[in-house]
Amino acid sequence: MPEDELSRSSPSNAGKSLVNGIKTNPASSSPKSSLSVPMGPPVYVDLAYIPNHCSGKNTDPEFFKRVRASYYVVSGNDAANGEPSRAVLDALLEGKSQWGENLQVTLIPTHDTEVTREWYQQTHEKQQELNIMVLASSSTVVMQDESFPACKIEF
Repeated sequence: MPEDELSRSSPSNAGKSLVNGIKTNPASSSPKSSLSVPMGPPVYVDLAYIPNHCSGKNTDPEFFKRVRASYYVVSGNDAANGEPSRAVLDALLEGKSQWGENLQVTLIPTHDTEVTREWYQQTHEKQQELNIMVLASSSTVVMQDESFPACKIEF
C-alpha cells in the first residue's frame, strides 16, 4: 500500500482525510471547500510545479495566493482529463491579482496544447497587466549556468 494511503487509513487519522496533504474533516472532503487550515503568510519560491498536471481537481486560486513562484511549470498534456485546465490557468490570474505586489512570474508549459494557446491569446492583456510571461513550450531555461529545454525540468 502506498505511503499516502497508509497515512489515510491509520488509526491516528480516523475520521479525517487528506486533501493536498492537509488533514480535513469528512464534511469538507472537497478540495474546493474551506479547509480547517488557518491562513498564514504566503510562501515564496523560485519554481513551483502546478499540481496534478494543471488539473482543476485540486488547484484553485487559493494555491496561487499561498504559493507565490517566480516560475510555474504547467505539465498537462491530456485534454480528455482536462489537463491542463483552463480554470487553473484562470486561477493563476485571479490569485496573482491579489498579491499586492507586481513581481515577475513566468509560466512554463511543457507541452503546446490548444488550452494553453487559447488561454494565452484570450488573456494576453491581463497577463501583461499582472507581469506574467508565458514561455513557448520549446523555450530554453537557464538555471545555475546550465541551459536546457523547459520540458526537461525534473525534480
